[in-house]
Amino acid sequence: MYTSYIGQKFLKIYRQRNNLSEDYTAYQFFTEEMFPLFFNDDMHLMHVGNSPFFQKPTKLAVETHGSKSKAQFFNLKNKIKEGIPSGSIFVGYGAENMEATSSGQISSLPLTINEEEIYASWIGQALAIGVSGGLAILIPKEKILWSLYEGWSIYKKYLSQTPNLKDKQIETWNGHWLNHVFGKNYYPDNPLAMFNMTTEVIQGNLAIPTIAWLNIIVSLSKKYPNQILTGYVYNLAQTNTTLGFINFDLPKVKSLSQLKSELFPSANDRFNRKGLELVYSTFYNFKTACKLGVIGLKALEPKNLRDYMPEGTSLYTKGKNYKFSNTNIQIKKNEEASAFELRQSKAKEKYKNELVNFQLFKTWIIAMLNNKKELNTLAVKVAQTLIDFEESENNRGKTSQIRMSESVKSAKSLRAFIEELTEVMKKYKDGAQTFKEVKDTVIELPSDLFPLFITLVRFEYQFKKSI
Repeated sequence: MYTSYIGQKFLKIYRQRNNLSEDYTAYQFFTEEMFPLFFNDDMHLMHVGNSPFFQKPTKLAVETHGSKSKAQFFNLKNKIKEGIPSGSIFVGYGAENMEATSSGQISSLPLTINEEEIYASWIGQALAIGVSGGLAILIPKEKILWSLYEGWSIYKKYLSQTPNLKDKQIETWNGHWLNHVFGKNYYPDNPLAMFNMTTEVIQGNLAIPTIAWLNIIVSLSKKYPNQILTGYVYNLAQTNTTLGFINFDLPKVKSLSQLKSELFPSANDRFNRKGLELVYSTFYNFKTACKLGVIGLKALEPKNLRDYMPEGTSLYTKGKNYKFSNTNIQIKKNEEASAFELRQSKAKEKYKNELVNFQLFKTWIIAMLNNKKELNTLAVKVAQTLIDFEESENNRGKTSQIRMSESVKSAKSLRAFIEELTEVMKKYKDGAQTFKEVKDTVIELPSDLFPLFITLVRFEYQFKKSI
């Protein structure tokens, strides 16, 4: 199991950092480090389904060993010595027999699994990074593993100091902790400074919510901006789920943030102040994103973008126009000044949020178009030319002209786009040069990217109309 591989890899790091010999075992680490920290009281840090730590020991066993936890540990050691591995003692392994829910993982091969591998699997699972959707990630990178290990004791302290907080959430904690450690507000001398994780009431209990997968990917891109990391993605539950090894194309993720700053460099821009992960939501959940084969730009498609793409160009597209709120609020008759100021403030805040989303949509589209900023410039020109066509002296106010403009912006294919442009050119010679330029450019685009360019035109059109 990969949990065992990660546990053994960490153990090697632990030996090196503590000048220990190769004889130092996973069993010793579990006994000296993990058991006292994770299991030696009523509040456990980790849950392994059906393990002895999940089961209530007999009263006699508790009296014999001095405590419930020590009796459970004794039972775990005995089960491991029996030599019949199962997911209850070998974390991530299959069921013990064919009747259990994870029996699909049972192999007919004569596998030999030693105690060292089993104890290492507990260490590996404690280093898993939990993300929204119930999935966990294991990444064999020394800095990541050691940072997570350093967070164990802090989680223990946090758990003991937070009344009524659900325990056994080490994987969820790891996600928040790694996001904090790899963030810009982490100070090794004061590790909890600026650590703003909040708890929530989940199913009636106070708990740590799982962190969005985007936060983890962005945090990794800050630490490893020039690397492609490979993570093992899985879920351990009644039935185990394995998504396998997924590449995280961190340079692509990092480039999205950099491109946003280049396109919208305003120092007062809330995106540049807060960071990508705090204002960005993705179309794909993590499980679906992993099905793309790699976590890169495509996996970071913004949520709701398809609402504004031409209908029929992709699944779930709606062809809606992106609207901006009117910030020119007028005072109502007999309205008090305080009420007016509140309405005005809300309208401005709504406009700012709409502008941020507009910028995010544009940034991702341009990134998908291979960072060709000239395509954005061309989209601006086309949008302005269509507006000029609608408002030209001979066509002003004519419904037919507005309809023709809309047909250009709603084209589902390159062929339809060129046909609609040709019809507009017949009526508006002043736009011929721009239309020829865009035709010569987009004809070189891969067919799957053409809808993104049209969406860029649609956004620029709506933005110009709102000014």
